[in-house]
Amino acid sequence: MKQSSLRAAIADATQSLIDAGVASPRVDSRLIAAHLLGVPPTQLVLAEPGVGFFDDYAALIARRAQREPLQHIIGTAPFGAHDLKVGPGVFIPRPETEVLAEWAVGQKPTGTVVDLGTGSGALAVYIAERAKLELVIGVEKSHVAAAAARDNAAAFPNVRIIEGDMTDPDLLADLSGTVDLIVANPPYVPFVPEESGELEPEVYRDPLDAVFSGDDGMDAIRGLIPVVARLLAPGGKLGIEHDDSTAVLTRELVEANGSFTDVGNMPDLTGRDRFVTASKISSN
Repeated sequence: MKQSSLRAAIADATQSLIDAGVASPRVDSRLIAAHLLGVPPTQLVLAEPGVGFFDDYAALIARRAQREPLQHIIGTAPFGAHDLKVGPGVFIPRPETEVLAEWAVGQKPTGTVVDLGTGSGALAVYIAERAKLELVIGVEKSHVAAAAARDNAAAFPNVRIIEGDMTDPDLLADLSGTVDLIVANPPYVPFVPEESGELEPEVYRDPLDAVFSGDDGMDAIRGLIPVVARLLAPGGKLGIEHDDSTAVLTRELVEANGSFTDVGNMPDLTGRDRFVTASKISSN
């Protein structure tokens, strides 16, 4: 009987999320149920809801129907092999950023790596684990996000999270000219007000200063390029994530700095140019 009731509850929840315009109603309703029951979604068929489950489940589904992000409701977001702690005030890592993470690992860095705008620590943790480096530094402006990043990186003694602004000309001044690789997932969305309806409501539940960056989305990228040019060692690598509408502009800004070679666009898994990569010009 309980399994029948669980199936009915998930079906009702799915319909509620469909009515609310949620993009993945069936997946979200199952993930929320699995979260409450403490089982993988694939084991829902074996789960036995306890006392209070259905009331708790209805309350969480109501939050999702109000377009609160799924990741805030369950408290984690998947990235690579990890479920990272997230919540209000912490940018939710997106799957497309894993392309940048894999690119970074593929560069085979051996020295210090810096992740600008680390948010939850997603890129820093991914690279630290896969590349087996002595030091990965995650830089994050938000105190709330930096605290979450430290929690997510607690199992990795080679990751150091610091609070700082990726556009600060004096950021990590003691490392100038020594960094082997820098990745950045800065705020890059051109600002549009929520009432415009152009973006999904969930976007506005992320910290707005981790999403939007001026009218053209380029303020943070403009500011971080000279910082990266100062920090990288000759031959050091750079990878920046950007909006799919600013691929050309981002590449041109990196080229115009004059400190980089091999500047190019890199696509995400859907074929859209979403990253610019480059190398710091080597000394003669």
